[in-house]
Amino acid sequence: MTREGFIKIFGMLGLGTPFFETLALQNNQKKISFSGNVAIIGAGAAGLSAGYLLKKQGIDFTILEASPVYGGRMKTSNNFADFPIPLGAEWTAANTGYLDQLIGNTLVSSKINTVGYTQNEAYGVWYNNKLIFGDLGTLNYRKFVKSSWLNIFEEYILPAVVEHIRYTTPVTSIDYSGETIFIKTATSELKADRVIVTAPLPLLQSKKIQFRPQLPKKKLNAINNLIVWDGFKAFIEFKEKFYPAFVDFLIHPKTDGQLSFYDASYGQKTNKNVLGLFSVGKPAKKYGRLTDVDLKNYILAELDKIFDGQATPNYVKHIVQNWSKEPFIEGAYINDHADPKTISLLQESVADRLFFAGDCYTNGNDWGNVHNAVESAQECVHEILENYG
Repeated sequence: MTREGFIKIFGMLGLGTPFFETLALQNNQKKISFSGNVAIIGAGAAGLSAGYLLKKQGIDFTILEASPVYGGRMKTSNNFADFPIPLGAEWTAANTGYLDQLIGNTLVSSKINTVGYTQNEAYGVWYNNKLIFGDLGTLNYRKFVKSSWLNIFEEYILPAVVEHIRYTTPVTSIDYSGETIFIKTATSELKADRVIVTAPLPLLQSKKIQFRPQLPKKKLNAINNLIVWDGFKAFIEFKEKFYPAFVDFLIHPKTDGQLSFYDASYGQKTNKNVLGLFSVGKPAKKYGRLTDVDLKNYILAELDKIFDGQATPNYVKHIVQNWSKEPFIEGAYINDHADPKTISLLQESVADRLFFAGDCYTNGNDWGNVHNAVESAQECVHEILENYG
């Protein structure tokens, strides 16, 4: 994502031209009259963003987070290397559509430093037991420099909402049958006028959260028919760098997932040589089944085969993150080849009381990214404040 893309995101959060000034203009200066309270399920990118937007408007809200920490799949390790290691969301990506209506604060965007890839970066494809080299070409991804998505949310978003978060509070049921919504957790019951659900889709698929009455049939069908890829990442430090910017594996069919090794130290102004492993879908299952020792040996053997035995003698240490085994996440993101129309059903509100936000609860034009989560949170808050006074 370019700096303009960040201006767009933080503009949506009201860090520049206030989001609610834009909202008022869109509604012919109609005064926002919603004065109820909102419960937000989940403290990931969407939940934190929704809370921030409600805070800006003075709306009472509570964020219920099942785990002991905030951030969801923006999880970051700050002690593996001398730069943040993004165990979840890492790259930034945006198409030109996100740059059309720029709103923001240049004081914020000027502090966000990213680096892109040059077209002539060394790039490899592992195919038929051979490493075929070429140029990387145009790649619309950028990396944070000495930062991460989580670091940015901690600096700009979290301070406004942290006192509203209840940790270790998994929601078990949401009863929206009456005017007041009753939300049950393992230890308590809360009341709310509106609920924004940002829980990962696998939790709805496994019925970890029960809805009363049951969600509409078309929404249930969308929830149950979409495939969320398994997700696994690893980072390995080496004494020497022997690898290019990216090595992609050809996965057939494409719907089975993705597998790449990549230079995680790229652009970080560091002497550390850290190689990242990114895998989703069936390749992630393969790594996720291994114990830590077996995993280390398997990855090193894989890299030795690709790079002529250079991995094992240069190994220093590693760190892993298996998203499929995270109890309140259970996977990565909706597979890249899903039906956009089915995904769009996930975003639709229910009974004027339940709203859905997150990287999977989108309009179907795009999904699986932090900026999708932020945008869907904005749309939820917009709908609540515009229509329900």
